[in-house]
Amino acid sequence: MNVADSLRVASALERIGYQSAPRAEDADVIVLNTCVVRQSAEDKAYGRLHSLRPLKKQRPELVINLMGCLVGVKGHERLKERFPFVDVFSPPSDPGPLLTYLTQDETRAKELALLEERYAAMDGDLVLPLEERGKLVTAHVPVVLGCSHACTFCIIPYRRGVERSRPLGEVVAEVRSLVAQGVKEVTLLGQIVDRYGKDIPDGPNLVSLLRAVHQVEGLERIRFLTSHPNWISDELLDCVAELPKVMPHLEVPVQAGDDQVLANMRRGYTRDDYRRLVERIRNRIPGASIATDIIVGFPGETEAQFQRTYDLLEELRLDVAHLARYSVRPGTVAERRMNDDVPEEEKWRRFRLLEEQQERIAAEINARYLGETVEVLFEEEARGRWRGRTPTNKLVFVESNENLRGQVRKVVITWSGPWSMQARLIGQPAAIQPTELIAAPFN
Repeated sequence: MNVADSLRVASALERIGYQSAPRAEDADVIVLNTCVVRQSAEDKAYGRLHSLRPLKKQRPELVINLMGCLVGVKGHERLKERFPFVDVFSPPSDPGPLLTYLTQDETRAKELALLEERYAAMDGDLVLPLEERGKLVTAHVPVVLGCSHACTFCIIPYRRGVERSRPLGEVVAEVRSLVAQGVKEVTLLGQIVDRYGKDIPDGPNLVSLLRAVHQVEGLERIRFLTSHPNWISDELLDCVAELPKVMPHLEVPVQAGDDQVLANMRRGYTRDDYRRLVERIRNRIPGASIATDIIVGFPGETEAQFQRTYDLLEELRLDVAHLARYSVRPGTVAERRMNDDVPEEEKWRRFRLLEEQQERIAAEINARYLGETVEVLFEEEARGRWRGRTPTNKLVFVESNENLRGQVRKVVITWSGPWSMQARLIGQPAAIQPTELIAAPFN
């Protein structure tokens, strides 16, 4: 979501005459877009913000904009007091305060009006920044902003506001505009994306949105994340199975494998509910890949409860597990009512056990691809290799002198590891030998 928000800010700034600077030290405007979903992310944001203070002291005319979840939607007076050198505070997904600050004088306001009139002719409200235009292969499109579910550990509802769905036509127009600018794949985003349209009486749902986006000519692939187990319907699964542009990959966080921990998290389902969901996905979308999220060390989690999480993952053998150690988030139910009683050392131990387990499982799953022919959408060149992803979201590298950006090509998998695979293009001599592991896990 923050990647999508940052792209929108860059686009808006270019509309009023700014261009990208290679370094913060060279910029006239610095936008720090922040995440606070975990304490480590919040600490990193504060550290980066403090590092900008000397730049502001050297150049008082420099405009510093603090944006995102650190600011939130409910006021930021304490931040103003703590960071007086920050000029503008912007809530998530909203470049408006920065644009207003930069266009205060009458001349700039007129320039903005002319530029807005120029860009209004485009079908969709997002013009890619110049450095991304014609180069960006896969783009993120927010479709549900905020969240109203309020899991006890989650700060998102407090910082991004209540759940609100974007109009279907607006989303489709944005996708059409992105495709016209060279984008081949879009990922539809929501904190709970499968709740799309549920805040609108008699509104559309995610299935109708997927069907509408599927009709955009020139678009190769569609993904969506993140789903909540409670709202994945058979209609949605059948839609994924039916529409060729919708990729057979689902992000479905379980968060824990013990019923009491799940109840304390206020997730709204049980271990067996999740097990049945995985079975439904695999029955209706054969060959689909499934990713999940896990939090270890939630308040009160015992060794036996953690073991049930470990056992569930061992049984289900999912393709990806994004792991996190529980950290207290201010204002959440868990922070107000629960004691963070699992020692940090124990959180790390549980984290590493799951990490080792998932590395083994992923390596075994990916080994099945050896010798198989799969289609890969290539995104960019990295370290002399082209990188791209399969329909099931497996990261693949190939060596080629061709410009593969934005192409969907068939490849033969020649090497597999837990986090990535290597391949050769169909028709290319099998002379390239597997080398070292390239990609690291995302945790």
